[in-house]
Amino acid sequence: MSADQEICHLCKEDLRDPVSIPCGHNFCTICLKTYWDHADHTGTYVCPQCRVTYSKRPTPRRLHSPSSPSRNSMSSYRSRSGGEPSPPAPPSPDYNYAGPRDVGCDICIGRKLKAVKSCLMCLASYCDKHLKPHHENAAFKRHKLVDEIGHLDRQICPQHQKGLELYCRTDQMCICVLCTVKEHKGHDMVSAEQERAEMQQRLGATQAEIQEKIHDRVKQMDELKQAVDSLKHSAQRALQESEKLFGDMLRSIERMQQEMSKLISSNKKAALQNAEGHMERLTHEISDLKRRDNELTQLSRTEDHIHFIQSYHMLIAQTDAEELPSVTVNPYFSFGSVTKAVSEMKQHLHEFSNEELVKVAKTVNKMPFCQLEDSKKKKRTMKSDAAEMYKSPSQPPSSRDEMLQYACQLTMDPNTAYRQLYLSRGNRKATLKRDPQSYSESAARFDCLPQVLCKEALSGGAYYWEVDWSGEGASLGVTYKGIKRTGYGDSARIGYNRKSWSLFCSDSSYSARHSKDQVEINAPYSSRIGVFLDHSGGTLSFYNVSENFSLIHAFKANFSEPVYPGFWVWYESAVTISQL
Repeated sequence: MSADQEICHLCKEDLRDPVSIPCGHNFCTICLKTYWDHADHTGTYVCPQCRVTYSKRPTPRRLHSPSSPSRNSMSSYRSRSGGEPSPPAPPSPDYNYAGPRDVGCDICIGRKLKAVKSCLMCLASYCDKHLKPHHENAAFKRHKLVDEIGHLDRQICPQHQKGLELYCRTDQMCICVLCTVKEHKGHDMVSAEQERAEMQQRLGATQAEIQEKIHDRVKQMDELKQAVDSLKHSAQRALQESEKLFGDMLRSIERMQQEMSKLISSNKKAALQNAEGHMERLTHEISDLKRRDNELTQLSRTEDHIHFIQSYHMLIAQTDAEELPSVTVNPYFSFGSVTKAVSEMKQHLHEFSNEELVKVAKTVNKMPFCQLEDSKKKKRTMKSDAAEMYKSPSQPPSSRDEMLQYACQLTMDPNTAYRQLYLSRGNRKATLKRDPQSYSESAARFDCLPQVLCKEALSGGAYYWEVDWSGEGASLGVTYKGIKRTGYGDSARIGYNRKSWSLFCSDSSYSARHSKDQVEINAPYSSRIGVFLDHSGGTLSFYNVSENFSLIHAFKANFSEPVYPGFWVWYESAVTISQL
């Protein structure tokens, strides 16, 4: 038992011969017996501590307490001390006397007994003995008895010293009859009993509503627990299935690697066998030619004219009759194309996996597990978050992590794309093809230059996006909507007029262009370019993202209207807007 359970609630001392009742509270045997003996005439038995009521007198269950030694401890004490143990302390007197926390009888003189009833007419509390007149005398028949309550002075009007019988709805307070004459004259007043009845009804309705809410909350709790269990099982299954699928993909890639190794090895073996055959034949031919050269040398040194003439015709005839086939060697033969193909496969796999991962993350994040937030409040929060996200920074960001706070999603507009530009990956990649695409007629389309603009108009804030480019060359930048769409002139080229700004990228260098100004830039090669636009602040910056995040070039401009990101793509080249 805990420390508080070792104290009897009735005598406030250590438990002696403790017993426990069904509600779980413990008392001394003599204390509980004395307390319940006085309740036998009522037929109702109340726990002295928690006030739980029993219709039948429970049978207490005997306990062992550290303060009441058991038979073994008593016998051991006897054996150690050599004498009889001291008798237990005598039981305390009648526990029907009022304690500090009990309501005492107002009639008792000296030590007061506990009150069992309070009279709202007499404004006094009575024990069983002094309550008998209220049951036996006809003069007390109209008196209202209630369970014992303390602070009966609260039942009296502090101003007139009369009992509170009425309720003023105007001032929302209990009043006496004399209060109606002056202080509460003309107010809306009813009897306390009537107000209690109406409040009781409202209390019942409120309680029913609370109970319904409890029922709903318990139901939601059960549903949430079931959902949590389902979530755990679903997550476990997803982990197992994803591990299996990724294992299958890894084995597939390993098989591709093995097939590629076999392909390279078989081609290498065939080429080596071919080369060795040619080398062997050339070795024989070289030996034969050296032998003939030796014979011709010996013939040239002979002094016999007749032998020289006869041998000359025979050797020359053999040399002229035999034509040796020539061996042509391809100096450009290499397996570089295989390496390039594997590199492109890796790049495509990397891009595809990133795109699919973003899709999966978006799909999962759009399915909230549970939500308590108000929908209207959420919409306002989302709008404020979006406005805060694209708000111009007080200081220019200095790292990629800071840039990503302003990341925006862009898509290319097919209505502006040059007819030979092929758009893919959800209109985020543009590749220049030989054959024209089947685009519909549009006045916004570039008819002569391989260019395309994005759908999104950027204004009044800060934005960041990244572009992957490959091939011989590409250009990226921003432009006003009014850029010319027809012809080859500078007025239609992004970066060659006052309406646009661009960065041209190649394997060896960069060049920044606006109107007639062109700046050649010597910077490390990067296949990914980061673009930061502070429309309100008037800056457009390009960054190297491949390795170390570094600035390539920055434009200062006063943007007078919204701008659209745009791209220029050359043959065998492509640009892709990355998903951040």
